[in-house]
Amino acid sequence: MRGRSHRAGRAARKRRQKQESVVQSDTGRGLQALKTIKPGQLLISLPQSCLLTTSTVLDSYLGQYIKSWKPRLSPLLALCAFLVCERHRGEASDWFPYVDVLPAAYTCPSYFTDDVMAVLPTSVRRRALEQRESVREIHSLNQDFFRSLQPILNQPVEDVFTYEALRWAWCSVNTRSVFMSHPSNDFLSGQDVYALAPFLDLLNHLPDVQVKASFNDVTRCYEIRSVSGTLRYQQAFINYGSHDNQRLMLEYGFVAPCNPHSVVYISTDLLIDVLRGDRSLDQKIKFLRENDFLHNLTVSSEGPSWRLMTALRLLSLPQALYHHWRAVLLGQSVCEEREEWSVRTAKTICQRLLQDTHTALDKISLLRQGDQSVMEQLDVVKSLRQEERCILGSCLEALGGTLKQPDDPLLRQPDVDTVS
Repeated sequence: MRGRSHRAGRAARKRRQKQESVVQSDTGRGLQALKTIKPGQLLISLPQSCLLTTSTVLDSYLGQYIKSWKPRLSPLLALCAFLVCERHRGEASDWFPYVDVLPAAYTCPSYFTDDVMAVLPTSVRRRALEQRESVREIHSLNQDFFRSLQPILNQPVEDVFTYEALRWAWCSVNTRSVFMSHPSNDFLSGQDVYALAPFLDLLNHLPDVQVKASFNDVTRCYEIRSVSGTLRYQQAFINYGSHDNQRLMLEYGFVAPCNPHSVVYISTDLLIDVLRGDRSLDQKIKFLRENDFLHNLTVSSEGPSWRLMTALRLLSLPQALYHHWRAVLLGQSVCEEREEWSVRTAKTICQRLLQDTHTALDKISLLRQGDQSVMEQLDVVKSLRQEERCILGSCLEALGGTLKQPDDPLLRQPDVDTVS
């Protein structure tokens, strides 16, 4: 595979250029630099008094209810409850100008309909469903606390603290808060690292932008310094972290175009399905699981990851060579025939995923008849699927072109005795 790296690199670059034109999308609202910001200069400085934290909540009318509640609430739930109450208070709220400009809905998986969930990649669907169920659970398990807040509400609590209201608040905190460590207190349970930062949260994410962000204990401001710099009249960006697009969609509800960190994940179920004819497959999967080798199996535009190829090399070995399995996980090479089998299996996996991606994109086209919120959800998933299609196509090119038919001898059961 090394001999093809130069050619594969050119092909991958072409794919990425094509991908950029496919998934490039408007970043929506953002912040423009009115003057050139040089590397190292302040991009934004937000005073502590402008930050919405658990201290804000505990010092508010909500504080007495949270401080007296047992068991103690999580910092996340305290912030969510405050946002729901503040939105309920409307213009009477001191935070109304901020709450009023927050999105009315989000494109995070907790908002996804069942139809949208169904067209997600298998590798991300399970986590998306878990997110939706987690928000439902938070709502159902805290009904007693919500009912205790009736004295500060001018409507029945069940009309204010609905599942939809909590979901909105949860997504607002999850997608828009910055990391800021707070000292522990006697009223909340768990790590407290959230801070909602009005105005600052208008800064959009760009994968290749570098910034330094933290709370300055001297100035008592949350500060972001630009490492890359920003030209005058250009949009100023920040970086949420080195996340692939599946992570960005799960946590923030968007997909970043031309994300250099993006990969396609290979699930254990897919491995089992592709290799179901192997008589010793169960034992190999068990061995890989025990050695923590079944997660983060990926392919990128450059080709399969080292972890995936290492797992496939082990899967290429028969049970008779069990004494070599651990050595292969540590990097020992296999014979040419088994290396070729591993490459061909990687191609099969990519083609299987590519077929699933094409099917999903066809379904998305048929589903684009719903309301605006569903359309927005589908747009995010469509971008993710289009990126996946580009990555898989580039990976297949890197692996050396077209795939032979599935009945090729090298794709048959590896558990035979003619190996070295």
